[in-house]
Amino acid sequence: MDASLEKIADPTLAEMGRNLKEAMKMLEESQRRVEDENGKKLMSEDIPGPLQGSGQDMVSILQLVQNLMHGDEDEEPQSTRIQNIGEQGHMALLGHSLGAFISTLDKEKLRKLTTRILSDTTLWLCRIFRYENGCAYFHEEEREGLAKICRLAIHSRYEDFVVDGFNVLYNKKPVVYLSAAARPGLGQYLCNQLGLPFPCLCRVPCNTMFGSQHQMDVAFLEKMIKDDIERGRLPLLLVANAGTAAVGHTDKIGRLKELCEQYGIWLHVEGVNLATLALGYVSSSVLATTKCDSMTLTPGPWLGLPAVPAVTLYKHDDPALTLVAGLTSNKPADKLRALPLWLSLQYLGLDGIVERIKHACQLSQRLQESLKKVNHIKILVEDELSSPVVVFRFFQELPDSDSVLKAVPAPNMAPSAVNRERHSCDALNRWLGEQLKQLVPASGLTVMDLEVEGTCIRFSPLMTAAVLGTRGEDVDQLVACIESKLPVLTCTLQLREEFKQEVEGMAGLLYVDDPNWPGIGVVRYEHANDDKNSLKSDPEGENIHAALLKKLNELESDLTFKMGPEYKSMKSCIYIGMASDDTDVSELVETIAVTAREIEENSRLLENMTEVVRKGIQEAQVQLQKANEERLLEEGVLRQIPVVGSVLNWFSPVQASQKGRTFNLTAGSLESTEHTYVYKAQGTGVTPPPTPSGTRIKQRLPGQKPFKRSLRGSDAVSETSSVSHIEDLERMEHLSTGPEQNTQEMAHGPEQPPGDSVPPASHPEALQNRAQHPEDDHAQMRKPGSRDLRFTQPVNSHL
Repeated sequence: MDASLEKIADPTLAEMGRNLKEAMKMLEESQRRVEDENGKKLMSEDIPGPLQGSGQDMVSILQLVQNLMHGDEDEEPQSTRIQNIGEQGHMALLGHSLGAFISTLDKEKLRKLTTRILSDTTLWLCRIFRYENGCAYFHEEEREGLAKICRLAIHSRYEDFVVDGFNVLYNKKPVVYLSAAARPGLGQYLCNQLGLPFPCLCRVPCNTMFGSQHQMDVAFLEKMIKDDIERGRLPLLLVANAGTAAVGHTDKIGRLKELCEQYGIWLHVEGVNLATLALGYVSSSVLATTKCDSMTLTPGPWLGLPAVPAVTLYKHDDPALTLVAGLTSNKPADKLRALPLWLSLQYLGLDGIVERIKHACQLSQRLQESLKKVNHIKILVEDELSSPVVVFRFFQELPDSDSVLKAVPAPNMAPSAVNRERHSCDALNRWLGEQLKQLVPASGLTVMDLEVEGTCIRFSPLMTAAVLGTRGEDVDQLVACIESKLPVLTCTLQLREEFKQEVEGMAGLLYVDDPNWPGIGVVRYEHANDDKNSLKSDPEGENIHAALLKKLNELESDLTFKMGPEYKSMKSCIYIGMASDDTDVSELVETIAVTAREIEENSRLLENMTEVVRKGIQEAQVQLQKANEERLLEEGVLRQIPVVGSVLNWFSPVQASQKGRTFNLTAGSLESTEHTYVYKAQGTGVTPPPTPSGTRIKQRLPGQKPFKRSLRGSDAVSETSSVSHIEDLERMEHLSTGPEQNTQEMAHGPEQPPGDSVPPASHPEALQNRAQHPEDDHAQMRKPGSRDLRFTQPVNSHL
């Protein structure tokens, strides 16, 4: 086009052509740019924000990951435990990234490298944990190794399983034996993974007469095996424990191995005590596990290594069956699972591995030896000094009672009493465990429920010490915290019966028996409209209990108060927490009763007052209108004219009779004020009902908190009285009694006689004096001609 423009002789036309070309070019580019942007917007409407545009930089992405990991700053942390990831942890994490990089190598180099990593790690683990000539299977799920071992046992015992499948199992059902103390859900997991019906699982009971309550009963197991063989079943596999998941007890592995060899059963062992195989001294029961057919190790928590796999060591000579069972694989990615552990073991070395396991065992022994010197603490693993797990619980023998709060209740106790004592002690141990977890988070304590012993506290440093960095000082601090909490536990137990008797002897209160509550007791206030035979929701009771809970918490005592529904009920109750030995239970119960009763009466008074005042005002308006009409007839029309009325009143004053009225809130009616003007004193009217008040109210010493017994020998505080919130009670008494004794005045008459000095009706001092001393309160007169309705005292701040 430029060439064609050059042929134009007229320079003006040529210039115009060039300008038009540039203008069109600019317009086209602008239109194209708009279309591109609109296209991007249309395409990015359904795309999440971070993906829009040209992508995010690494700093922004890592910041997002950090926010997702730690949450917002305003949020409270979900757990007080912080994993201690040292350099050995960084090596394990590096293994995952390095494994992804290694997978990009060519096949030959990758095969050689993965084979070397797998063989080295297998050899090192077998030597460290004394399992000679074993093979290793690395897996992320801890139970996955046992499922593969079960599949290997099935292929080994059923020769035609590969061809016939489930038909072989149907004709001769396999049996897998699990201990009653095995981890929960293990049997169900095996059946789901293997496709076996639940009858193929057999739960072996633990010793009930002799020995540990968490060890497998070998004699009973042999009887079960014989019975299964007689019924045409095939005993396949036995899962034994070298340290149960609950209390760390070890089965009699030696005897179990002999039994398995006799009947051709595969023996698999798992448990935390397998870590002690790396130490120089190993107990005979744990040492016998080196002869088993397979075992599962968890070196990650033992050594404080994050994201490392669990390992199942096994012995088998047929590589084809192990390949079919899934224990071996030709995939390089499966072999690279061992890479994080391969790096970490080299970084720690044998000394580092042994030191960490040894340190955890020393922590357990240190705690066990210290707890033996503490009263009211029972250790459940006393027969296994080498166990790295310590399980303990609080118990106390109550004086003057045959009941004992311990693991096994007295045989002569009734079943209901046994259950109540058991639940009560479990609640206290649960409270103790939660307190210790908060005070010493580095201890890694766990609160658990055992079938026989009840709620217990477990200290398993092999699973937590390396991760949390537990030290000996933490164990000493844990023992000190236990000793500091024991007086509160013992005092709470002793005060429970006293609290129950005090509540049952107090009118209006109902004792709620909730043994699952870790405190001195639960109480409910029964108001006037409370349906005692109904368990449905009670809105009026909920409001009273909510106000009562607020009042009790305002006292700032050492006791904790909570509100919750009664057990198996929808009605609200007040839950009182743990108490000390100087707690005055009688004052506590009386304060609850008095405060709840005042709250109920105040609430009823406020509900009725609005309607009463409204009707009283309507009646007062009618009587005021009638009085004005009578005054008009009595004085005449001329006296109502401002100027004429003043002249007539000057020459002939009118002696008007005083016909004032007062509104009695107690009676809810209008009354004459003649008594007020004649005797110069306000009448009392109807006597209000007495306000409930505590008979044990007493003054507190400076710094003394509510519900505390007085110091002995103190003359300032009575021993028969109890500490109370006097100011709160006086304030509530003023609210409850004031509206009943106060009146609404409607009066007219001469000025107040001289000599009677009375503060204005709106003055606070006048209001207080009228509420407390109505017999000494002079009536305030109105000027002649004033006939307005006024309140001599505020009825209530809500009106």
